[in-house]
Amino acid sequence: MREIILDTETTGLDPKTGDRVVEIGAVEVLNTIPTGNAYHVYINPERDMPEEAFRVHGLSAEFLSDKPLFADIVDEFAAFIGTDKVVAHNASFDIAFINHELGLCGKPLIEPHQVVDTLAIARRKHSGPNSLDALCSRYGIDASRRTKHGALLDAELLAEVYLELCGGRQAAFVLAEDLGGTVTVAAGTPRHPPRPAPLPPRVTAAERAAHAAFIATFDAPLWHTVDADRETMVAAE
Repeated sequence: MREIILDTETTGLDPKTGDRVVEIGAVEVLNTIPTGNAYHVYINPERDMPEEAFRVHGLSAEFLSDKPLFADIVDEFAAFIGTDKVVAHNASFDIAFINHELGLCGKPLIEPHQVVDTLAIARRKHSGPNSLDALCSRYGIDASRRTKHGALLDAELLAEVYLELCGGRQAAFVLAEDLGGTVTVAAGTPRHPPRPAPLPPRVTAAERAAHAAFIATFDAPLWHTVDADRETMVAAE
């Protein structure tokens, strides 16, 4: 199943008061595993950058002044999303901004049934803080690069968190026998390689002799007939 992990950076907290999207990062996953296909763009918000927002993501109005408008990238963005589910952390925030921008362009909005909120999933699974940083720490995901918020980096980290929220790599656990006889998981890590030498038999010679003597007491057991037929077939081949 194809899903899109999405994150945005904005000029503020509420698109209804004039705040705009300034960065979009999106990562494609198939069955919760990143494919390497991603979408990233900076956007000119056509307005100033409040100091509070600049402290969060470090994107200045000057830096964004020569970037495309949302209307310029809306078609390629919509094509990347398609009709697949969109996964975001505190999704109501990101989707409100994206839908506001889509609405300004007269484009179809992302529908509620298309949205997956990882914050809601995390709150059902865990008590305590469930911010992206907290979840990265909980699952042992390296977020040291996250000195400031960045849409693409946050989407990449959220993709790793989403995989863990969905059961981790065990959710995609697949057994397969390769030519060398090893068993591997989906991620390609070898598991339980064959022994260099077989274990010695645990049945002693005396036990085998006792078993043979016991079988000899049976009157023409059926498996003797099967064994004889098998030997005849082998000889005929």
